[in-house]
Amino acid sequence: METESEPYVRLASLRQLHQVMADMNTARSLADTLQTVADGVISALGYEMACVNLVRPDGDLVVAAFAGNSAAEALITGRVGSRDSWDRRLGMGEKWGDLVFIPHTEGWVLDDDDVPQWYTDGPAPRFEDEWHPSDRLFAPMYTPGISGSSCGELLGVISVDRPRNGRHPGAWGREALQMYAFQAAIAISNARLRANMQRALVRLEREQQALRASEESFRQAFEYAPSGMAIAEMGGDQHGRILRSNDALCRLLGRPASAMRRYSFSDLVHPEDIGTLLRTSAEGGRAELRLGRRDGTYVWVSLRNSVVADAADGPRFLLTHVEDIEERKRRELQLAHRASHDALTGLPNSAELRSRLTSRLCRRSGEPESLDAAYGHPAYDVNGHGFDFAGTTGGSSSSYDGFDHHVHTVAPDESRDDGAKGLAVLFCDLDGFKSINDRFGHNAGDAVLIEVARRLSRGVRDGDTVARLGGDEFVILADGLGQADAQDLAVRLRNEIIQPIRAEGRAVRVGASFGIGWAHCGMTADEVLKSADERMYVEKRSRPKAHRRAG
Repeated sequence: METESEPYVRLASLRQLHQVMADMNTARSLADTLQTVADGVISALGYEMACVNLVRPDGDLVVAAFAGNSAAEALITGRVGSRDSWDRRLGMGEKWGDLVFIPHTEGWVLDDDDVPQWYTDGPAPRFEDEWHPSDRLFAPMYTPGISGSSCGELLGVISVDRPRNGRHPGAWGREALQMYAFQAAIAISNARLRANMQRALVRLEREQQALRASEESFRQAFEYAPSGMAIAEMGGDQHGRILRSNDALCRLLGRPASAMRRYSFSDLVHPEDIGTLLRTSAEGGRAELRLGRRDGTYVWVSLRNSVVADAADGPRFLLTHVEDIEERKRRELQLAHRASHDALTGLPNSAELRSRLTSRLCRRSGEPESLDAAYGHPAYDVNGHGFDFAGTTGGSSSSYDGFDHHVHTVAPDESRDDGAKGLAVLFCDLDGFKSINDRFGHNAGDAVLIEVARRLSRGVRDGDTVARLGGDEFVILADGLGQADAQDLAVRLRNEIIQPIRAEGRAVRVGASFGIGWAHCGMTADEVLKSADERMYVEKRSRPKAHRRAG
């Protein structure tokens, strides 16, 4: 702004100042804004040099823009002055409103501080208000909306030098510089805000691109995974409802994706595995259970749940990985079946017999609690059906349900037939079997044992157990029988066994001796079997040898 008498100011000068302020607020970047601030001091306020010192995050001030002297610009642009040195300068000299003027008579004490500065030559002032080359004039810039250095946060400092008229600025010049610094602070703050917003937008776009890429990667991994995957709701009334399933899971269960969305996993799981599913889906985990196919069959799967959140505080879902383990499970069940069943006849073996019998009796110290405890795994047949503790597959027991209570097993009173019922243990020993082995060979003997096992199994109820104890000895566990019922069962089974058996192309006959024992709590399985064995020998000795085979 050229020299003008006070209070007269040309309208052109005001327009020029207004245009510079407008330019500050329309600069494209923070760097352009800072340079526009420095240039405006030269073009609109009438100074020959201007420097914009910007406060850095660490509090020190850096020379961010310079105008008016290219040599000085190259010398100090980018250099840093400590905040302590700047605070000392802004606390010295004369206060012209927010401006700070340090005359050359005081400025010499600042020559050795670390604030970047330039030196100009010129004659000494000839009159009182003439500008001296060592005079310093600073216009602090404070955060917008706060006026006065005592209240606002320092944003930067504009340093000016050598007014073109060679005089100290008057009231208008001081007011104009102070107003200019205030508007410059607004422009710089807005430029910083725009820069931060632009950086945030760029970062957000990159994050969105990364998220889209991640979502696409997840989608492809989900859709084309070789094993089944599903996303299900977590919590609330719709817990476990399938929201999305991949092609592998649809193929495994034979159900289209549109149909899968109508189900929850609890709708698909085998009824016996509901408890396992609920424990697994509560907070994630892994379990092996059976899921229903569209054709009504079930397939063994390994189901692994992971809890995932849609956003930082958004809804949570279950990501479910479903792996087909039908073949492995079938092999495991076959191995378990082989370990508990006789290889020749397919009947439960001695260990399985003792386990089932033990499960019906009150435990003694040191004995396993159940069939699971005895073998270390649940009892299943090769088709995946659970064994009942009282008998063969699919049976039920009125005395014991396998959970947390036990009904005592009591033997009927043998001194009188009062109609009481209990767990009968029939010990069967074949008569004449050794002679068949000796005369016709072991293949014929094996054929006889297989047929006897078939006839015994056919002659008992669904809930009863027929086991091969070893050699030609068999045991039947029959619950809920009275003394007369047990005697009738033994007679019927003996009559079945003595019928001719086809073995190795010839008809052979064997007899059978039965001993009936009764299980009751307080006995061990071995004690029960020993009792029945002893009674079998009593019965065998009571019959003439010649009539044993014929029954």
